[in-house]
Amino acid sequence: MTQEAQTPAASKTFATPIELYRALARVWSGDTSSPSHAWSSANPAQNHCSVTSLIVQDCFGGEILTTRTAGGTHFYNLIDGKRWDLTVSQFAEPIPFDDTRSSRDAAFADSSLEKYELLKSRLAQSQPK
Repeated sequence: MTQEAQTPAASKTFATPIELYRALARVWSGDTSSPSHAWSSANPAQNHCSVTSLIVQDCFGGEILTTRTAGGTHFYNLIDGKRWDLTVSQFAEPIPFDDTRSSRDAAFADSSLEKYELLKSRLAQSQPK
């Protein structure tokens, strides 16, 4: 079964993408970024776009989109007709958005199942019981 076929039903853990962003910003780290060696605590969203787009889709459904940047392919989301890019803060200047439809498979290929599971676990542990 492909990752595309394993798209989970939207979760209601977070009321809004902004609430999810605040939680993610506290748990992003070098071992959840792709590639890990290019991450910096001074720029926590850096290299987290693909894995974050998966988590956003888990929580709110919608589509995964991509755009080309100077650094390569950048992943973000489309939820209810609105573009949500929870990792745009990693860029020093504005980026163009191509809004090219992508997939969970492509996002996993840019990251890994291990990084996804680790970020998902840390996110769950960071939430009040």
